[in-house]
Amino acid sequence: MADYIKKLKLPGIHLREESRRYYPSGEVTAHLIGFTNVDSQGIEGVEKSFDKWLTGQPGERIVRKDRYGRVIEDISSTDSQAAHNLTLSIDERLQALVYRELNNAVAFNKAESGSAVLVDVNTGEVLAMANSPSYNPNNLSGTPKEAMRNRTITDVFEPGSTVKPMVVMTALQRGVVRENSVLNTVPYRINGHEIKDVARYSELTLTGVLQKSSNVGVSKLALAMPSSALVDTYSRFGLGKATNLGLVGERSGLYPQKQRWSDIERATFSFGYGLMVTPLQLARVYATIGSYGIYRPLSITKVDPPVPGERVFPESIVRTVVHMMESVALPGGGGVKAAIKGYRIAIKTGTAKKVGPDGRYINKYIAYTAGVAPASQPRFALVVVINDPQAGKYYGGAVSAPVFGAIMGGVLRTMNIEPDALTTGDKNEFVINQGEGTGGRS
Repeated sequence: MADYIKKLKLPGIHLREESRRYYPSGEVTAHLIGFTNVDSQGIEGVEKSFDKWLTGQPGERIVRKDRYGRVIEDISSTDSQAAHNLTLSIDERLQALVYRELNNAVAFNKAESGSAVLVDVNTGEVLAMANSPSYNPNNLSGTPKEAMRNRTITDVFEPGSTVKPMVVMTALQRGVVRENSVLNTVPYRINGHEIKDVARYSELTLTGVLQKSSNVGVSKLALAMPSSALVDTYSRFGLGKATNLGLVGERSGLYPQKQRWSDIERATFSFGYGLMVTPLQLARVYATIGSYGIYRPLSITKVDPPVPGERVFPESIVRTVVHMMESVALPGGGGVKAAIKGYRIAIKTGTAKKVGPDGRYINKYIAYTAGVAPASQPRFALVVVINDPQAGKYYGGAVSAPVFGAIMGGVLRTMNIEPDALTTGDKNEFVINQGEGTGGRS
């Protein structure tokens, strides 16, 4: 069209060449990369957060001229600032994998939305961050503002049972229980409210509490400790704090600051009610679990290892609980649908009721699966959140666990991670890879 108008040589009509952004990954990275306006100013995502860094600043010179236009005096000058390159930590292969599996899961479960975050345990780098539904940043016509929201950093939910590993860690650290302790998990009442599990168990080991996701078990652990114990542990692992990833719009969640707790509040806090987190915050928690208690800041830009981090919990205790979490993906566990052939994974599923605009619970659910792999020496932490599935199932073990398995399995194979569980003839058994130095069966 421009060439045609130019050939017409219309008086008063001038043409000017302008460049515009084109995003080859389209909807796969839309919420992360964002887009610019017609003046190349960042409006969403990385484009907005790092706009000054990517754009640079023009220089300026103020002079005095005579009536002939000749410079007779330099008054002041400001040097220009060159635009910089920005290397993200995102792995394009893994980003495409995460988005594809997440998008398929949202469609299959007829969910309102879904989010997933993949983190490198050893560096804190975010390797993939995806939301579904997404949008096309190359054609924003008709795209509602709501669709452009990066839900991994803006949306907050109660984390449900995904916090239970931290409850068990805290109880072990404080000496409330031992690794081989057995808990009475018969339903009971607190302040007129019944605490019960999906299925009835008279007693469970600590491993069983995680494998069966026992609300009764973790609530009894919580009630045996001061109310400040879990508040402190959750905070150590990063809940209640923004990740400071650098992306505009990130929320820090909602975290209780109360001094006095009722018994029912202490009990429900142990299975993920009474606080709200973003998917990104939960990913940071599991990255800290995967590094056996070393807290590292998350980064959306490439970092140079090693990243030392800060120890926030004893390594021996976190290792013990990570091993317990492996049972969740084994036969009898609530997350068996997340199992990956040839690999050991340590996960926790969760299901939480949604909170309506008036602050009351509504009949809608969030399905979670969070975990690390390979369990023998964690390299990756992954969180999958499916928001309001409407296809009939809503539990984390049924809805988000299969997505976790599909994504993490693809990640491990793409990154050429050596299998650490060699299956035997019995599908319920595996042999631990000798590379971990343990041998035997588990």
